Amino acid sequence: MDEYGLASDRVLAPRGWRGQVKMGVVECPKYWKAIRSVSLSAVGGRWHSFLALLRDAPWLTRGRVIGYSTALIAGTVAVMTWVLSGQGIGDPMGRPVGTDFLRLWTASYSLLNGEERVIYDPEAFFALEQFVTQPATPDFYPWNYPPSSFLIVYPLALLPYLQSLAAWLALGLAGYLAALWQIFPKPLTLWVGLAFPAVFWTVTHGQTSFLTTSLFCWGLLELPRRPVLAGIFFGVLTFKPHLGLLLPIALVAGRHWRSVVAAAFTALLCAAASVVLFGTGVWADFLASTTETRSMLESGLNFGHYYKMQSIFAAARLLGLSMPIAYSLQALVALGAAGAVVWVWRRPMGDPEMKNAALMAATPLSTAFIFDYDLMLLAPAIAWLARKGVTDTALPYERTILAATFLAPFVSRVVGMHTCLLLAPIFIAALLVVIVRRNQCRGKP
Repeated sequence: MDEYGLASDRVLAPRGWRGQVKMGVVECPKYWKAIRSVSLSAVGGRWHSFLALLRDAPWLTRGRVIGYSTALIAGTVAVMTWVLSGQGIGDPMGRPVGTDFLRLWTASYSLLNGEERVIYDPEAFFALEQFVTQPATPDFYPWNYPPSSFLIVYPLALLPYLQSLAAWLALGLAGYLAALWQIFPKPLTLWVGLAFPAVFWTVTHGQTSFLTTSLFCWGLLELPRRPVLAGIFFGVLTFKPHLGLLLPIALVAGRHWRSVVAAAFTALLCAAASVVLFGTGVWADFLASTTETRSMLESGLNFGHYYKMQSIFAAARLLGLSMPIAYSLQALVALGAAGAVVWVWRRPMGDPEMKNAALMAATPLSTAFIFDYDLMLLAPAIAWLARKGVTDTALPYERTILAATFLAPFVSRVVGMHTCLLLAPIFIAALLVVIVRRNQCRGKP
């Protein structure tokens, strides 16, 4: 193992093998006896070898991690180069560069021009999106955030669209990578962090995931030393409230009362500021728009595209299960995730890093409205667990689960698009189990 807890790139012979290889023939005292053994034993041996590959992950070497990460980063760069080869702010397929960023920039444009009531009016907002894009966007990007989010997007339209998108992504990426460096300060951490597939979805969609992950992660990092600052980060995160469902549960379970108060005060202050600046009508409009948001959730973004969402609810709907069953399964899994977070955070002697990892890993399981780019939240959890694998012995199957979870944002969407199976909830649940086991084993020999 190297400094990152990865296997050596050198291929080693199986332990205990005493045979020799001459002229392509294996000479071993037990060789001919093995040939005469029954085929069932051979199959059993292969099965045990396969399980050993999953259990110990000897294939997860430093060289392969660097190579595959480089390939993923090169793929993101290539796709963005192609996206930017279109006309104006449109890509070669006529969609706006950064797709979802259009709603952020258009909302800013509305606010700067005193048209905040347009934002929650689907027809008027779509017309404005078409007005500000050249060529006009064929797709509608609705606004589903509460009015407190206006404080974040307000200045975006002060810059032209593409420059604003570049600044948005660059600043968010910097905060995300700085958080990863704080967790595991190694150059490879940043390289793998850039290669994380959710980065691809965030960049190509111009989404808020760099910001949400930075706020969430930096809040946890500051919690032991600066609880009030941590609470401020958590309070700002309420602009996407469904991503913070487990935060108050964890903070209360861990008795972080100063952070609870700071988070609540910050959230209320942001809401009050939005009322002062933009009026009370926007909150009424937002509450009325939640019906349309729920319709989007239940219809798979109005087109049955459940594979873009990565929740238990979406997985159930993709399998053809009814709406009540999908909601029930989502509620059960969310309760289980909340229970795991409470159990981990209540332990006074628990590992603080594993507490943080458990909360960020459990969050995607707690909400029905989670997308592939929102799985950015998994990156810090993976980093914390990878660091723990260096200082302590890795648990059985831990490295394989880390690799599977790392690939989940890409693999789950692709597999779900062509089948009826979403893999991300399975991988995330496995990751949470590993984290809970690590916390449980703390202090044991």
